[in-house]
Amino acid sequence: MAIPSSFAEFLGNPSTVESLRAAIAAGRLPHSMIVAGPRGAGKYTLALMLTMALQCEQQPRETAPDGRPLANFCGVCRNCTRIAESAELEQKVEEAVAAREDMRETDKKDTRVLVQTHPDVLILPPDPPQLLIKLGQVRTLIGRSQRMPSEAPAKVFIITTASFMKEAANSLLKVLEEPPTYAHILILAENLGELLPTIRSRCAIVRLGALPAEEIETLLTRLRPESNKTERALLARLSEGAVGRALGFNLAEYVAARADALIIMRGAVQTGDHSSLFRMTETYRAGAEGQAKTTALLRALASVLEDVLLLQGGSPERIRNTDIREELRRFSESVDFAWLEEAVRGLDAVQSGMRRNLLRSLSLDAFAAELGVAGRL
Repeated sequence: MAIPSSFAEFLGNPSTVESLRAAIAAGRLPHSMIVAGPRGAGKYTLALMLTMALQCEQQPRETAPDGRPLANFCGVCRNCTRIAESAELEQKVEEAVAAREDMRETDKKDTRVLVQTHPDVLILPPDPPQLLIKLGQVRTLIGRSQRMPSEAPAKVFIITTASFMKEAANSLLKVLEEPPTYAHILILAENLGELLPTIRSRCAIVRLGALPAEEIETLLTRLRPESNKTERALLARLSEGAVGRALGFNLAEYVAARADALIIMRGAVQTGDHSSLFRMTETYRAGAEGQAKTTALLRALASVLEDVLLLQGGSPERIRNTDIREELRRFSESVDFAWLEEAVRGLDAVQSGMRRNLLRSLSLDAFAAELGVAGRL
């Protein structure tokens, strides 16, 4: 992921971005802040851009239509370039995880995954395998927040998920309530409900809203000209209003995951041979690759289930998987609302099992079997 060269290139939510730039220029950016929005809305990109604007050695300014000064960043100074190195977050996390694996067993359990390409900017990603923010990460944040910045005007801490271990969330409360004057803590959240009310109450909340599918389709016509009309329509709806997600969406990967999700659905509503289901679930092995594959499957299955619910509720215009509309219609006629409730509970159970490192293929088999029983009741 490349950082846009200026805020003018950030797609979507222009009024929100302008307000944040004005706050930085006026020295009034909140010290504890939640940036909320759907996956792919650009939360992490915006967080890095705001950090660069805070830390930039040049401190360039522009003028808003109403006359307010707006912060920007040069992108070439030593502070900007080092912060921009964190843009490839997945790669940095993989490097940190690999470094931990090379440690002695006694050191591994006490080492948390952190990303730092600038001495005054610390990024806390979800720590594998549970993919939660853990106590050790928050303790590191607290410890480093007590030291003055060494090379930039401020200390910035970016927490890239709202999923916390309970002890980690509780430990964060004090520093959110009384952060040092030189520190800014940004929490990125897809779902505000994941955060403790006490965390939400201590932070300013900035929302990145979803864009209409038609607007995203128009942008895709310009920015992804190699895609055809059907692909653009599908991408615009699957991205759930998030421009960045639409641009980076791996449609082939999603379609493959959805094909497996449809195998589970067909097995649940039909009786007979389930060999294709078992062959499919057997491919969901342990390890990081298996975890990513399972996550993609669960997201695709959630998308399909939501479309079935929309069809049952009389809102066919809102479905996302427009290219399989007819099969979705058949599913909607084959299951009832109670079955959909059971499916959602089953999805939650599989996700919980992933956090506890349960065998994925068995979890998926059990999930499909339970749905099959529910479908025959």
